[in-house]
Amino acid sequence: MKYIFITFFIGFFWMSCSKSHQAINTSKAPIIKVIDTDFSKGQLNHVQDIQLDDLVKLHGHLCDGLIVGYLGLHEAFKELYPEGPVDRTNTRIISKSSPCLTDAAIYLTGGRYQYNSFYVDNSIDGIYYLQRLDHQKALSVSLKAGVKPEEIDSLGQLAIKERLNLEELNHLKQIEDEFSAVLLSTPAKELFDVEVITDFQWSPRPKHNYPKTDIINKNVME
Repeated sequence: MKYIFITFFIGFFWMSCSKSHQAINTSKAPIIKVIDTDFSKGQLNHVQDIQLDDLVKLHGHLCDGLIVGYLGLHEAFKELYPEGPVDRTNTRIISKSSPCLTDAAIYLTGGRYQYNSFYVDNSIDGIYYLQRLDHQKALSVSLKAGVKPEEIDSLGQLAIKERLNLEELNHLKQIEDEFSAVLLSTPAKELFDVEVITDFQWSPRPKHNYPKTDIINKNVME
């Protein structure tokens, strides 16, 4: 009986640790305060609080790339809008093509392709260029070198080529979740470089057929 209890306790402890290890506490993410117009033909007076969980609903799932986009833009907003909420009618942004980064870009800045306030360009340095239109101040946002585990990128490239089986995809998710927890527990200044762009150019790219890499493996069963 004693051995059965010990075996049960070890198994329960292992399962508890595994679940808690994979849990991501999104409440650690900062709130982003934004301002928008108050109706379809309205005035600029509608202030709202955006949380990471709001962005998750738009994107479809929580992942490390979404957290990178959210935290990186939050850090940039502190420089673009130090006096108050982020004006989503006054900001435009260029993003790398990652589904996570682009969803964070359009949701948090209000930028849209059809209104010439958002486009994708994989040739930019870092992950984002964004600009406050009234002041014309432009910033670049980059993840610091060495922050992201190399295994995530190497396995991610194999996943995009559909070369991972289900077990390997689950392993990739595990290390991405671990990285997500690190991101949410680390001061943003240790994660990102935010720099002023002195010669910013807005040159929209016509390309619009980037692969949506987060759905490529949706039917992998084994």
